[in-house]
Amino acid sequence: MLKWTVIFIILAIVAGIFGFGGIAAGAAGIAKVLFFIFIVLFILSLISGRGKV
Repeated sequence: MLKWTVIFIILAIVAGIFGFGGIAAGAAGIAKVLFFIFIVLFILSLISGRGKV
């Protein structure tokens, strides 16, 4: 999932350079959502992993 975040961030930067404001804003929004989902899943995996060790 982190791979998709990086892809959308790069897409937002490239679109911003070429002046496509709507596309850049959409890609940046998707990148933010994926990033926060990744962080939540990472924290949950840390919490659930502690009980097994």
